[in-house]
Amino acid sequence: MSEFIKVASTDEVGPGGCKTIEVSGSRIALFNVAGKFFAMDDACAHRGGPLGEGTLDGAIVTCPWHGWQYDVSSGACQTNPHVQTVCYEVRVEDKLVKVALK
Repeated sequence: MSEFIKVASTDEVGPGGCKTIEVSGSRIALFNVAGKFFAMDDACAHRGGPLGEGTLDGAIVTCPWHGWQYDVSSGACQTNPHVQTVCYEVRVEDKLVKVALK
């Protein structure tokens, strides 16, 4: 069973917002898509760019370094369909955003 760790409050990441967090030594990008939260590895598969510092348009985040794009709900890379990044299960309880560690 996965352990859920509190990573933010819902107020910290508004709709359309991104935030980078560190959980147990791993950098995770947290996204708010119209009030629903998603989490994935923070490193872009292309050159390791910080996805949590990217631009979010709907459910698509664009890496700030070279423009690679990912669907934050699935981890699917829109730029290279052979690439998939790791996503984490997210729960919101009492305005606290929690991410499941794998």
